[in-house]
Amino acid sequence: MRQISATRAFVNGALTGPTSVTWDATGMITDVLDIQTEDAEFDAILVPGFIDLQVNGFDNFNVSSSDVEQWSQVDKYLLNTGVTSWCPTLVSAPLKDLESAISMIDSQIEVRNLSAAVAQTSIIGVHLEGPFLGAAIGAHDRHSVIDIDLGWISQLPACVALMTIGAEQDEAVAAVRLLRKMGVAVSLGHTSASEQEFLLAKQAGAQMVTHLYNAMSGMHHRDHGIALDVLTDDEIYASIIVDLEHVSMRAVQLAFIAKPERMIMVSDSVQSNSDLAPRLKDGTLAGSVLTMDQALRNAVLHCSISLTRALASVTRNPARVLGLRDRGEIEKGKRADLVLLEYDLTVIKTISNGLLNMPDND
Repeated sequence: MRQISATRAFVNGALTGPTSVTWDATGMITDVLDIQTEDAEFDAILVPGFIDLQVNGFDNFNVSSSDVEQWSQVDKYLLNTGVTSWCPTLVSAPLKDLESAISMIDSQIEVRNLSAAVAQTSIIGVHLEGPFLGAAIGAHDRHSVIDIDLGWISQLPACVALMTIGAEQDEAVAAVRLLRKMGVAVSLGHTSASEQEFLLAKQAGAQMVTHLYNAMSGMHHRDHGIALDVLTDDEIYASIIVDLEHVSMRAVQLAFIAKPERMIMVSDSVQSNSDLAPRLKDGTLAGSVLTMDQALRNAVLHCSISLTRALASVTRNPARVLGLRDRGEIEKGKRADLVLLEYDLTVIKTISNGLLNMPDND
């Protein structure tokens, strides 16, 4: 048995006092116990591993085109930022290119299933952000955004976990139903759909919207768009990019006030050597350089979001959307995916499926 203890922990949706967590050789949590402060190994906060549903790339890595050597650097980078589970995300591209990229990611999932000697991240599955988007194309290649092809969707491999589509597409409702029948989670994004189109897609099974406020119709007191529909809907989840470039502090606060139990922070990180969110020549935002630990700090320290709400948005909420019952919470019987945080919310160490990763601090 292996064990870690800390003076604070995020358990059952609340911050608790000194806690000890034990897990077995399979990486499954066997005990979560209250302890005395003097018995805690770390004066820190123990939380579930972060789950990022939207990672396009980072630094020199691109999920759609990187080679085996570049893929070998993925785990170190993500674990250093507290991420233990993630969705490699593919943006709109020709269908043949998407098929090739999906196959490559599938092979990486297989490699991880064969190697468990060192700490590594868990690839939940592919997030297809397109090519069946709506009118708010954003930074996507407009020539690659096409009408929904139900036949192509029906042939998607099991490694596809999440798909973002435009709710205004003619076959949107049929696509949502098909994807949900296949076990694929559905998000609505890059869309200017009407309220009725939004509601029909949600009723068909869509569970969330992709990057709230960005690449979607917004808010007006009479002619409102998707953003307002989402903010006033208690059922649907909403992902959000809290780099304070994509969304202002006030807009982040509004989202968490309106949907305190349904927010999901994502990085939407992309291959980039920039220190700021990359943009197209016309100024359109094209992903971020955000990390999930920085998103957590931004939300709590700059947007005054409560730590419990912010932590839920990077752990429990994304797990629930994707039906991941084995992670997202510190609970007996779940994966030992754990992050130890300083009180300033920097990562001390990450444990993924029971295996320890020590972050770089240089």
